[in-house]
Amino acid sequence: MSEATLVPPAGVVLISGASRGLGLAMVTDLLEQGVKVAAFARTVTPELDALAERFPDTSHFGSVDITDAAATQAFVKEVEAELGVIDGLVNNAAVGQDSLHVHTSADEISRIIETNLTAPLVLTRYWLRRLMGKGRRGRLINITSICGQRGYQGLVAYSSTKAGLDGATRAIAREMAGRVLANSVAPGFFASEMSAVLGQNQLESITRRTPSGAMTSPEDVVPVVRTLLLDQTNINGQAIVIDGGGSI
Repeated sequence: MSEATLVPPAGVVLISGASRGLGLAMVTDLLEQGVKVAAFARTVTPELDALAERFPDTSHFGSVDITDAAATQAFVKEVEAELGVIDGLVNNAAVGQDSLHVHTSADEISRIIETNLTAPLVLTRYWLRRLMGKGRRGRLINITSICGQRGYQGLVAYSSTKAGLDGATRAIAREMAGRVLANSVAPGFFASEMSAVLGQNQLESITRRTPSGAMTSPEDVVPVVRTLLLDQTNINGQAIVIDGGGSI
């Protein structure tokens, strides 16, 4: 493929689930790179408000529930009116799980699937349709998890959604060949999530088995996301694991 046919770097990026943690780190990094960034979460945090003050001309934030399709679509139109065509989408919004499958209610399973898989797919469909309608090309990143590739107790429904999103990423890369670069970024456990899901003994065991000797941090993930969105690259249809080597 010649350089002229490569999908250009994203100039306007939409990130879901951006109020804290990895989402907030990605928003901050891209704004500092000079990218126009729109982001939403259920609550606009003081950290996002501070970024809006620092970058008033290149940021647009809103309080939106990812499972509310009408609200997310309205937000996309707001962003297009203020910042321009969205040519980069990062699906980061998700809810976790901390229950054995036999103890997880059917309603809770449905909630996890709706938030982590159905809603991102619906948003992605809407974004792709608008992108195609404007004759533009773009870049898609789905933030998944090592849990979608390896088994961990207490995370059956969560793991299912992340594995599903990895599969969707590969299929979108195929369907949108030449129009969209679609990739997943699959972090290992973040320390904050580990303490909520795994006991201290499991935490210490996984840390010992990780060649880097450390859990994943947002600082590990952000440079990879930046590369996939902004660099001249032909990486496509991949699930890039960032877990310190714990899964090897």
